[in-house]
Amino acid sequence: MATNKNNDAAQDAAKKALAAVQAKKAAEKKKVEHTITHVGQESTSAEELLAITKKNATPYRIGAVVLWLLAIGFEVLAILFFKCVIQFPFTMEKPGWYAAWIVCLVLDLICVVIGSLLWKKGNHLDPKSAKNKLTFWLHNNLGLVMAALAFFPFIIVVLTDKNAQKQSKIIAVAAAVVALIIAGLTGYDWNPISQEELLESAGVGDHVYWTESGTVYHAFEDCSHLNHSKELFEGTSTTAIEQGKTRICKTCEQRAEKEAAKADTVVTEVEQTPVE
Repeated sequence: MATNKNNDAAQDAAKKALAAVQAKKAAEKKKVEHTITHVGQESTSAEELLAITKKNATPYRIGAVVLWLLAIGFEVLAILFFKCVIQFPFTMEKPGWYAAWIVCLVLDLICVVIGSLLWKKGNHLDPKSAKNKLTFWLHNNLGLVMAALAFFPFIIVVLTDKNAQKQSKIIAVAAAVVALIIAGLTGYDWNPISQEELLESAGVGDHVYWTESGTVYHAFEDCSHLNHSKELFEGTSTTAIEQGKTRICKTCEQRAEKEAAKADTVVTEVEQTPVE
Protein backbone atom coordinates (compact mmCIF):
# COMPACT_ATOMS: atom_id res chain seq x y z
CA MET A 1 0.00 0.00 0.00
CA ALA A 2 2.84 2.37 0.90
CA THR A 3 4.46 1.65 -2.46
CA ASN A 4 1.25 2.56 -4.30
CA LYS A 5 0.96 5.84 -2.35
CA ASN A 6 4.57 6.68 -3.19
CA ASN A 7 3.92 5.95 -6.87
CA ASP A 8 0.78 8.16 -6.85
CA ALA A 9 2.68 10.99 -5.17
CA ALA A 10 5.49 10.67 -7.70
CA GLN A 11 3.01 10.72 -10.58
CA ASP A 12 1.28 13.81 -9.17
CA ALA A 13 4.62 15.56 -8.78
CA ALA A 14 5.57 14.64 -12.35
CA LYS A 15 2.25 15.95 -13.67
CA LYS A 16 2.69 19.25 -11.81
CA ALA A 17 6.24 19.63 -13.10
CA LEU A 18 5.07 18.92 -16.66
CA ALA A 19 2.22 21.42 -16.31
CA ALA A 20 4.65 24.06 -15.04
CA VAL A 21 6.99 23.48 -18.00
CA GLN A 22 4.11 23.68 -20.47
CA ALA A 23 2.81 26.88 -18.85
CA LYS A 24 6.28 28.41 -19.07
CA LYS A 25 6.56 27.48 -22.75
CA ALA A 26 3.11 28.92 -23.45
CA ALA A 27 4.06 32.15 -21.73
CA GLU A 28 7.27 32.36 -23.75
CA LYS A 29 5.30 31.87 -26.98
CA LYS A 30 3.02 34.77 -26.08
CA LYS A 31 5.96 37.11 -25.65
CA VAL A 32 6.55 39.34 -28.63
CA GLU A 33 9.96 40.57 -29.73
CA HIS A 34 9.61 44.33 -29.66
CA THR A 35 10.84 46.76 -32.24
CA ILE A 36 11.75 49.79 -30.17
CA THR A 37 11.98 53.30 -31.57
CA HIS A 38 13.83 55.74 -29.33
CA VAL A 39 12.21 59.15 -29.07
CA GLY A 40 14.80 61.61 -27.84
CA GLN A 41 14.27 65.13 -26.61
CA GLU A 42 16.01 67.97 -24.90
CA SER A 43 15.22 68.69 -21.27
CA THR A 44 11.77 70.21 -20.85
CA SER A 45 10.80 72.50 -18.00
CA ALA A 46 7.47 72.24 -16.20
CA GLU A 47 6.20 75.39 -17.95
CA GLU A 48 7.15 74.03 -21.38
CA LEU A 49 5.54 70.68 -20.63
CA LEU A 50 2.27 72.31 -19.54
CA ALA A 51 2.28 74.45 -22.69
CA ILE A 52 2.65 71.33 -24.84
CA THR A 53 -0.09 69.43 -23.01
CA LYS A 54 -2.42 72.42 -23.34
CA LYS A 55 -1.78 72.51 -27.08
CA ASN A 56 -2.50 68.76 -27.32
CA ALA A 57 -5.77 69.15 -25.42
CA THR A 58 -7.11 72.22 -27.28
CA PRO A 59 -8.66 70.35 -30.27
CA TYR A 60 -10.56 68.02 -27.94
CA ARG A 61 -11.90 70.91 -25.89
CA ILE A 62 -12.96 72.86 -28.97
CA GLY A 63 -14.76 69.78 -30.27
CA ALA A 64 -16.50 69.33 -26.92
CA VAL A 65 -17.73 72.94 -26.81
CA VAL A 66 -19.03 72.75 -30.40
CA LEU A 67 -20.93 69.52 -29.67
CA TRP A 68 -22.37 70.91 -26.44
CA LEU A 69 -23.65 73.99 -28.31
CA LEU A 70 -25.27 71.68 -30.85
CA ALA A 71 -26.83 69.73 -27.97
CA ILE A 72 -28.40 72.90 -26.57
CA GLY A 73 -29.67 73.69 -30.06
CA PHE A 74 -31.34 70.28 -30.35
CA GLU A 75 -32.90 70.78 -26.92
CA VAL A 76 -34.40 74.11 -28.06
CA LEU A 77 -35.79 72.35 -31.16
CA ALA A 78 -37.27 69.62 -28.96
CA ILE A 79 -39.02 72.28 -26.86
CA LEU A 80 -40.33 74.10 -29.93
CA PHE A 81 -41.66 70.86 -31.43
CA PHE A 82 -43.26 69.81 -28.13
CA LYS A 83 -44.93 73.23 -27.74
CA CYS A 84 -45.99 73.11 -31.42
CA VAL A 85 -44.24 76.44 -32.04
CA ILE A 86 -42.62 74.90 -35.11
CA GLN A 87 -45.20 73.15 -37.25
CA PHE A 88 -44.70 70.97 -40.30
CA PRO A 89 -47.28 68.69 -41.90
CA PHE A 90 -45.71 65.59 -40.36
CA THR A 91 -45.64 67.16 -36.89
CA MET A 92 -49.32 68.08 -36.86
CA GLU A 93 -50.36 64.48 -36.25
CA LYS A 94 -49.38 62.49 -33.18
CA PRO A 95 -46.91 59.99 -34.71
CA GLY A 96 -44.96 62.81 -36.34
CA TRP A 97 -45.31 65.07 -33.34
CA TYR A 98 -43.83 62.45 -31.01
CA ALA A 99 -41.09 61.59 -33.48
CA ALA A 100 -40.01 65.22 -33.92
CA TRP A 101 -39.05 65.96 -30.33
CA ILE A 102 -37.88 62.41 -29.55
CA VAL A 103 -35.39 62.56 -32.45
CA CYS A 104 -34.20 65.94 -31.15
CA LEU A 105 -33.66 64.47 -27.68
CA VAL A 106 -31.69 61.56 -29.13
CA LEU A 107 -29.46 63.93 -31.13
CA ASP A 108 -29.13 66.05 -27.99
CA LEU A 109 -27.93 63.00 -26.04
CA ILE A 110 -25.45 61.96 -28.73
CA CYS A 111 -23.88 65.41 -28.84
CA VAL A 112 -23.66 65.69 -25.04
CA VAL A 113 -22.08 62.23 -24.63
CA ILE A 114 -19.47 62.65 -27.37
CA GLY A 115 -18.72 66.17 -26.15
CA SER A 116 -18.19 64.89 -22.59
CA LEU A 117 -15.84 62.14 -23.79
CA LEU A 118 -13.80 64.68 -25.74
CA TRP A 119 -13.71 67.03 -22.75
CA LYS A 120 -12.46 64.28 -20.43
CA LYS A 121 -9.82 63.29 -22.97
CA GLY A 122 -8.63 66.90 -23.07
CA ASN A 123 -8.55 67.07 -19.27
CA HIS A 124 -6.42 63.95 -19.07
CA LEU A 125 -3.98 65.41 -21.57
CA ASP A 126 -3.92 68.81 -19.86
CA PRO A 127 -5.22 68.44 -16.28
CA LYS A 128 -6.27 71.19 -13.92
CA SER A 129 -4.47 71.94 -10.65
CA ALA A 130 -6.10 70.30 -7.63
CA LYS A 131 -5.18 73.12 -5.24
CA ASN A 132 -8.70 74.55 -5.49
CA LYS A 133 -10.99 71.55 -5.03
CA LEU A 134 -14.13 73.32 -6.29
CA THR A 135 -12.65 74.52 -9.59
CA PHE A 136 -10.89 71.17 -10.01
CA TRP A 137 -14.20 69.32 -9.64
CA LEU A 138 -16.11 71.69 -11.91
CA HIS A 139 -13.43 71.57 -14.60
CA ASN A 140 -13.31 67.78 -14.64
CA ASN A 141 -17.08 67.32 -14.47
CA LEU A 142 -18.21 70.04 -16.84
CA GLY A 143 -19.82 67.26 -18.87
CA LEU A 144 -22.14 66.55 -15.93
CA VAL A 145 -23.11 70.24 -15.80
CA MET A 146 -23.75 70.30 -19.54
CA ALA A 147 -25.91 67.18 -19.25
CA ALA A 148 -28.11 69.05 -16.77
CA LEU A 149 -28.31 72.09 -19.07
CA ALA A 150 -29.16 69.88 -22.04
CA PHE A 151 -32.21 68.22 -20.46
CA PHE A 152 -33.45 70.04 -17.34
CA PRO A 153 -35.00 72.99 -19.25
CA PHE A 154 -36.90 70.56 -21.48
CA ILE A 155 -38.23 68.71 -18.43
CA ILE A 156 -39.34 71.96 -16.76
CA VAL A 157 -41.08 73.17 -19.95
CA VAL A 158 -42.92 69.87 -20.31
CA LEU A 159 -44.06 69.78 -16.67
CA THR A 160 -45.31 73.38 -16.79
CA ASP A 161 -47.12 73.00 -20.13
CA LYS A 162 -50.83 73.20 -19.29
CA ASN A 163 -51.94 72.38 -22.83
CA ALA A 164 -50.08 69.09 -23.19
CA GLN A 165 -51.84 65.83 -22.44
CA LYS A 166 -50.82 63.84 -19.38
CA GLN A 167 -49.66 60.85 -21.44
CA SER A 168 -47.45 63.05 -23.61
CA LYS A 169 -45.93 64.63 -20.50
CA ILE A 170 -45.14 61.25 -18.97
CA ILE A 171 -43.45 60.01 -22.14
CA ALA A 172 -41.48 63.24 -22.62
CA VAL A 173 -40.30 63.45 -19.01
CA ALA A 174 -39.36 59.77 -18.91
CA ALA A 175 -37.36 60.05 -22.14
CA ALA A 176 -35.58 63.19 -20.92
CA VAL A 177 -34.78 61.70 -17.49
CA VAL A 178 -33.28 58.54 -19.05
CA ALA A 179 -31.20 60.68 -21.41
CA LEU A 180 -30.12 62.87 -18.48
CA ILE A 181 -28.96 59.87 -16.46
CA ILE A 182 -26.96 58.46 -19.39
CA ALA A 183 -25.41 61.84 -20.17
CA GLY A 184 -24.66 62.50 -16.50
CA LEU A 185 -22.91 59.18 -15.94
CA THR A 186 -20.86 59.72 -19.10
CA GLY A 187 -20.01 63.31 -18.20
CA TYR A 188 -18.74 62.49 -14.71
CA ASP A 189 -14.99 61.84 -14.54
CA TRP A 190 -14.55 58.85 -12.25
CA ASN A 191 -10.75 58.97 -12.37
CA PRO A 192 -9.54 62.55 -12.83
CA ILE A 193 -5.88 63.52 -13.14
CA SER A 194 -4.46 66.59 -11.45
CA GLN A 195 -1.75 68.86 -12.79
CA GLU A 196 0.37 67.97 -9.77
CA GLU A 197 0.11 64.25 -10.58
CA LEU A 198 1.06 64.93 -14.18
CA LEU A 199 4.18 66.87 -13.22
CA GLU A 200 5.12 64.23 -10.64
CA SER A 201 4.78 61.41 -13.18
CA ALA A 202 6.96 63.40 -15.59
CA GLY A 203 9.90 62.52 -13.37
CA VAL A 204 9.24 58.77 -13.22
CA GLY A 205 12.26 57.80 -15.29
CA ASP A 206 14.44 58.21 -18.36
CA HIS A 207 13.39 54.89 -19.91
CA VAL A 208 9.69 54.26 -20.29
CA TYR A 209 7.80 52.53 -23.08
CA TRP A 210 4.54 53.19 -24.89
CA THR A 211 2.61 52.19 -27.99
CA GLU A 212 1.25 54.40 -30.73
CA SER A 213 -2.29 53.88 -29.45
CA GLY A 214 -3.44 53.92 -25.86
CA THR A 215 -3.07 56.51 -23.13
CA VAL A 216 -0.59 54.94 -20.71
CA TYR A 217 3.16 54.43 -20.65
CA HIS A 218 5.07 51.56 -19.05
CA ALA A 219 8.13 51.39 -16.83
CA PHE A 220 9.03 47.85 -17.99
CA GLU A 221 9.43 46.56 -21.53
CA ASP A 222 8.25 43.10 -20.48
CA CYS A 223 5.00 44.39 -18.98
CA SER A 224 2.22 41.90 -19.70
CA HIS A 225 0.12 44.64 -21.31
CA LEU A 226 2.78 45.00 -24.03
CA ASN A 227 2.85 41.32 -24.99
CA HIS A 228 0.75 41.89 -28.10
CA SER A 229 2.47 45.09 -29.24
CA LYS A 230 5.33 44.60 -31.70
CA GLU A 231 6.31 48.25 -32.08
CA LEU A 232 7.21 50.23 -28.98
CA PHE A 233 8.50 53.73 -28.39
CA GLU A 234 11.09 54.46 -25.74
CA GLY A 235 11.95 57.76 -24.11
CA THR A 236 11.61 59.75 -20.93
CA SER A 237 8.30 59.92 -19.09
CA THR A 238 8.15 63.60 -20.06
CA THR A 239 8.34 62.63 -23.74
CA ALA A 240 5.58 60.05 -23.22
CA ILE A 241 3.34 62.74 -21.72
CA GLU A 242 4.08 65.05 -24.62
CA GLN A 243 3.03 62.21 -26.94
CA GLY A 244 -0.39 62.13 -25.28
CA LYS A 245 0.19 59.35 -22.74
CA THR A 246 -1.59 60.52 -19.63
CA ARG A 247 -0.43 58.17 -16.86
CA ILE A 248 1.87 55.30 -15.95
CA CYS A 249 0.57 51.74 -16.22
CA LYS A 250 -0.86 50.53 -12.89
CA THR A 251 0.74 47.10 -13.30
CA CYS A 252 4.17 48.67 -13.83
CA GLU A 253 3.61 51.03 -10.91
CA GLN A 254 2.78 48.17 -8.55
CA ARG A 255 5.74 46.14 -9.81
CA ALA A 256 8.10 49.09 -9.30
CA GLU A 257 6.82 49.55 -5.74
CA LYS A 258 7.36 45.84 -4.95
CA GLU A 259 10.89 45.89 -6.39
CA ALA A 260 11.70 49.04 -4.45
CA ALA A 261 10.38 47.43 -1.25
CA LYS A 262 12.53 44.33 -1.85
CA ALA A 263 15.58 46.52 -2.46
CA ASP A 264 14.94 48.39 0.79
CA THR A 265 14.60 45.07 2.65
CA VAL A 266 17.93 43.80 1.28
CA VAL A 267 19.67 47.06 2.21
CA THR A 268 18.21 46.88 5.73
CA GLU A 269 19.35 43.26 6.16
CA VAL A 270 22.85 44.13 4.98
CA GLU A 271 23.05 47.08 7.34
CA GLN A 272 21.88 44.95 10.28
CA THR A 273 24.28 42.07 9.54
CA PRO A 274 27.08 42.19 12.12
CA VAL A 275 30.60 42.49 10.74
CA GLU A 276 32.86 39.71 12.02
